[in-house]
Amino acid sequence: MENTSVVQRFFQKVIKFIKRLLLIIVILAAIVFAISYWGTFEKGVMAGKVLRLSQKGWVFKTYEGKLNLDTFGALKGVSPIAESFDFSVESDKVEVIKALEEVALSGERVNLQFEKRFLAFPWRGDTRYFIIKVERSENLKQ
Repeated sequence: MENTSVVQRFFQKVIKFIKRLLLIIVILAAIVFAISYWGTFEKGVMAGKVLRLSQKGWVFKTYEGKLNLDTFGALKGVSPIAESFDFSVESDKVEVIKALEEVALSGERVNLQFEKRFLAFPWRGDTRYFIIKVERSENLKQ
């Protein structure tokens, strides 16, 4: 009899330990997901001309764009190097999407403020760079 109660107590302790371990793993996974999803790795500004803005995706419709940076070579008289910057825009940023569509059609040079996230999620966008604000040229002159 005593032998079975010792075994039962041992299994109860093991089960209690496993439950606590699983709880800790779930909490840590939630923290890692939250940091990956909402955390910002880098903030900055890119300047150039918006080449395109499109809504893409089969299941998740995301807004994706490309900015032409117009960088120049080190030598005089060398034509500009076509360097581009791919970015995403969250669907709830309606004003940013509208401004990007306007500047893509007008061809004006803009500054795009962006946030770089830790991970890209398919329902958010293809890139880790998300545009948060568009500074148009008429706003830059003032």
